[in-house]
This record gives sequence, C-alpha cells and structure tokens, in this order.
Amino acid sequence: MSEDCIFCQIAAKTIPKEFLFENERIMAFDDIHKDAPTHFLVVPKKHLASLAETTVADQALLGELVTTAAALAHEAGVDTTGYRVVINTRKHGGQLIPHLHLHVMGGRQMGNSHG
Repeated sequence: MSEDCIFCQIAAKTIPKEFLFENERIMAFDDIHKDAPTHFLVVPKKHLASLAETTVADQALLGELVTTAAALAHEAGVDTTGYRVVINTRKHGGQLIPHLHLHVMGGRQMGNSHG
C-alpha cells in the first residue's frame, strides 16, 4: 500500500467510495471522468504502480481483474452490444494514477482502435 496513492486510500477506506464490487483482493467503482455512459474501474487493492510492474506471481490477480470486468459489464447490460477494457500503462500509455487499474467502457459505439 502506498500512503499517497488515491486508489490505496480508497482500498483502505480513508477516502469514501461507493463500490460496484469489492472483495479482499479487488474493488470496482464508477470513474469520476466518464468517457462513456458506462465507465467504471476495476482496481487491485494490492499496490502495483502499473501493468509493467506485474510478475508471474500476479497472474491469478490479473485474471480475476479481467473476469470481474466481464461480470460487471454483464451486470451493467453492455455485454451484448459490446464494451472496451483498457489498461493504460505509464506516462506515454496515458496512465494518470500510478496504480494498476482497468477502465471498462460501454453504452455507446466506441471508435476503432486497430484491433
């Protein structure tokens, strides 16, 4: 846990936040800067500065983040029309908060991104 990290503070509940999902390893909540009608974050409680800092030891956690994103997209009703999952990594990847997190966005037509 990093004391100056906003996501670590949310995990420690020193910053109140309404969760869409929470267990002992991860949490999910609405993004405050929505880029789509449905836009939430799936965040590990373990402080990992970015995807680049993960190791083989984090495989189960990474899998849980992705499957939770899919389950919450289903609950939000965007799984049938489609949604986007994004992990921004470090400065050039567009990461603003230095704590690994997945953006899940849906509810509108997303632009193409070479994929």
